[in-house]
Amino acid sequence: MCSLCGILGGNEHWADAVARPGVFTRNVERIDRRRERANRVRIANAMLARFGLSLADWQGASFVLSTRTGKSEIIEDLGHLWPAAERLCGRACDPLDPAFIAVAEEA
Repeated sequence: MCSLCGILGGNEHWADAVARPGVFTRNVERIDRRRERANRVRIANAMLARFGLSLADWQGASFVLSTRTGKSEIIEDLGHLWPAAERLCGRACDPLDPAFIAVAEEA
């Protein structure tokens, strides 16, 4: 997405479906939007497991990223996922790594 669309789109993150028809998705029903969000969390968890991390939806408004030892960080949207993952696990997390892509394709 270009930066102009990001500015004109409002406060919503492009990865999240919102309640207004035609904004990021055709799913205008709340249950469909929640289902899409749960699917994104499932896919992210398949990738984050390699680093001992897990992601959980929090009230449909943000996410909680956690380590196996209980450290956690609240992130606003999936755009903040990888920097937060690197802070929590203390090493680089590259979602474009070929091994990550292979995991994503299996999910």
